[in-house]
Amino acid sequence: MDSVETAATEGDDLLSELMKPLRLTGVFDSRWNVRAPWAIEGDAEQSCAVLHFITEGSCWITADGRTPFRLHEGDLAVFPTGTAHRLSDHPERRGGVALGSMLPEREPGTSGEIRIDGDGPVSRLLCAGLHYDEYAATGLYQALPWALVMDCSQVDQEPLLRDTLRLLAATDRPVGPGDRLVTLRAFEMALVLALRPLLRELADNPSALPVLRHPGISKAMVIIATRFAEPWTIEALAREVGMSRSAFTAAFRELVGEAPARHLTGRRMQEAARLLGETSVPQSAVPQRVGYQSAVGFHLAFRKWFGMTPGEYRAGRPSSARLAGS
Repeated sequence: MDSVETAATEGDDLLSELMKPLRLTGVFDSRWNVRAPWAIEGDAEQSCAVLHFITEGSCWITADGRTPFRLHEGDLAVFPTGTAHRLSDHPERRGGVALGSMLPEREPGTSGEIRIDGDGPVSRLLCAGLHYDEYAATGLYQALPWALVMDCSQVDQEPLLRDTLRLLAATDRPVGPGDRLVTLRAFEMALVLALRPLLRELADNPSALPVLRHPGISKAMVIIATRFAEPWTIEALAREVGMSRSAFTAAFRELVGEAPARHLTGRRMQEAARLLGETSVPQSAVPQRVGYQSAVGFHLAFRKWFGMTPGEYRAGRPSSARLAGS
């Protein structure tokens, strides 16, 4: 395999890791029916992706220090880390209404509606806050651009995504037992289906996510994502990707936004939390499964990361959620 094929494979592997669905913990969804003039100011959301799907008309999205962009009917915008932004009928519209005053609660598991009457063009939107476990968001996910956009033609090329969004946007969709769970999983699927083509585009645009085009750091990210259980040191990682320790550490910090040691610890803790919270793997077996030879060392690292012991973490998870370990 030549170097170009190797780089492509590693890029695909890295994108696959990033695309693994963030398990949503809750969704607040709302349907907007607004007539110009209008503007709504959204707050920054913590551990929450935000989704806007335009079902009729159009809207502008602006944010501090960002270039405004316009969404038209059938377009989809995803804000992976919930960056604060404004929606309006015109990019220069002033005097926007705070989202919190229109929808003050926005509790996960509930729905809402916004109506603004004016004498201008009508716009209708499906909007949602997709809450996820903060510990499931990798450093690479946190480094995604503030907004990812699919235009109508791109959405149409993903029929399952298009049809899921249309169903979720419908005001007369069927309601019955398990409706909120179905809605949660449908939004979860929509998020992953939207990220897939958008991340392919990012792979071809180094300026948007440079780590995908750095052969050494990209390879290290794949190693950390998939081989975290091996006894890595920073020196060993640097050798594995053909870099000096100092160059590797500096480049990793610049491109990923955190030190390689912290990123490795984060990946190990993410897997440890999954094993403790979602499987019946014995607690004593978890340290070795995530790369720790010492149970004491794992215990201390886990407590520092999560603010609780592994036992407390497992006890706090619903037992019915635990599946047979493998």
